[in-house]
Amino acid sequence: MLQIILGAVSLGLLWAVMTIGVYITYRILDIADLTVEGSIAMGAAIAAQAITGGINPYIAVGLALLGGMAAGLVTGLLHTQLKIPALLSGILTMIALYSINLRIMGKANVSLLKMNTVYTVFENLGLSRNNAVIALGLICVLAVISILYWFFGTEIGCAIRATGNNPHMVRAQGINTDITKILGLVISNGLVALSGALIAQSQSFADVQMGTGSIVIGLASVIIGEVLFGKRNFYSRLVSLALGAITYRIIIAFVLKMGMPANDLKLFTAITVAVALALPTIKNYIHPARITIKEGE
Repeated sequence: MLQIILGAVSLGLLWAVMTIGVYITYRILDIADLTVEGSIAMGAAIAAQAITGGINPYIAVGLALLGGMAAGLVTGLLHTQLKIPALLSGILTMIALYSINLRIMGKANVSLLKMNTVYTVFENLGLSRNNAVIALGLICVLAVISILYWFFGTEIGCAIRATGNNPHMVRAQGINTDITKILGLVISNGLVALSGALIAQSQSFADVQMGTGSIVIGLASVIIGEVLFGKRNFYSRLVSLALGAITYRIIIAFVLKMGMPANDLKLFTAITVAVALALPTIKNYIHPARITIKEGE
């Protein structure tokens, strides 16, 4: 049982980086960005191909980060410069990335067995693979949260947050909302690709299909984090996203342990997200809002 929990925590920490990326577009920019389904696989593809080519694993992760940022840039340009709706821009980039990822890897999947990875340093210190993943995953999550907390407190970071809340007000202040949207998409997909690179090295392979359904997993983690761990301020919200990703993985691990077929996991996740998103509407049906009229009005 302990090994199951440790495995879920280790995977949850890696997916937490992706969850934070999804949060930036979904909550901060108010954009449903499907680019992430391609950029997470792109990060894995770039890292795997770089490592098999003899490049240092940490440099490979950096290249994956840049690749994801480039994917976000393309989506941002399609949306802001060509005036294609945000949802469709993400879909177009996602479709294009499937072919690009195949080009990068040269085949449908790349094995990383017996290759040095970013976890090798921790394993050389005597840690098991799970513990090595947890150690590095925790370092990455804390670093990402700290950097984003600082960045979104700067002038340009606040402009990005304001763009999602009220773009008309932001434009009235003389801020170019096209630039803030592009920056948000670049940062988001960079984090998603970083997550993909870490996940590929933890499971010792990269696959062109590994991004399928990742947007739903990211949304499930965001919603679980917000519901269970709150959203009092921006820093606690970022921490809750990481805890939400870990909680989601623990839930999945226990569901599988109870006998749910692995083929039903995506259905289970989709239902979970749909119910969570529909909770306000469901509450209104159960407890209709009452309008009180004061005497004399």
